[in-house]
Amino acid sequence: MVEERPGRLTVGVVGAGRVGPALAAALGMAGHRPVAASGVSEASRRRAEALLPGVPMLEPGQVMAAADLVLLTVPDDALPALVSGLAETGAVRPGQLLVHTSGRYGTAVLDPALRAGALPLALHPAMTFTGTPVDVQRLAGCTFGVTAPGELRLAAEALVIEMGGEPEWVEEDARPLYHAALAIGSNHLVTLVAQAMDLLRTAGVQEPGRMLGPLLGASLDNALRSGDAALTGPVARGDAGTVAAHLRELRAHAPETVPSYIAMARATADRALANGMLKAEYAEALLGALSDEPTHRDGGTA
Repeated sequence: MVEERPGRLTVGVVGAGRVGPALAAALGMAGHRPVAASGVSEASRRRAEALLPGVPMLEPGQVMAAADLVLLTVPDDALPALVSGLAETGAVRPGQLLVHTSGRYGTAVLDPALRAGALPLALHPAMTFTGTPVDVQRLAGCTFGVTAPGELRLAAEALVIEMGGEPEWVEEDARPLYHAALAIGSNHLVTLVAQAMDLLRTAGVQEPGRMLGPLLGASLDNALRSGDAALTGPVARGDAGTVAAHLRELRAHAPETVPSYIAMARATADRALANGMLKAEYAEALLGALSDEPTHRDGGTA
């Protein structure tokens, strides 16, 4: 068990992308000792030098040999092959902590290493990373999705707390749904904000970020506090004429945004209708305005 290990842990990173060096640096601030990292690209090497100064860049097998705790911070699709390869080559040591940071996977992906005697942990920080030292500061209060064998749960949660984070337990079979939720909330938000900024520039707004900042900040805060009750705007009100006008302008000036506008407006209408904000008598006209085919107010097709 981890609690029986004397002193602090030596820490290695396999995959020095944006996440691994930041987590290793946070563990270093907690008293553990980063000792080795691996990375292929020049960008990976620069990140490691900035966040883990003096830590040597080695081959993955050498990182495994040097560290009590190894962070496997590679892309999701590369993780299964990496784990299998490390286990097959004998790089995994009994009692070694193997931590991956994929949101998609729980600990089952580490089964080859488990059979070799490793202690498997899945610790996913619910945060976007820049690959710079600011990430270490942002870990303070960051929630981590934690999955581990029952006997390692306390150890996994303790590591998260040492990094400044807040552990949130996620069952093994819930990991894909958990990760999909975060992708919808974070990745899609970036796309929506970027689209809104582009449209404002097209409309002649000089500083779209300044205009959107207070609005989006208030919307996010209201949504986190109140959920669907925070819905506002023409869709929630059932203002079909305004929605139709939006679509005419988007088709004329930014047709690539029309599918996402329609998809999000329909999803918004469904939620507003379900919670009683959108009156049923307005829903039919609204859904007509959200038709995939452009229409004129007189009912003719463009």
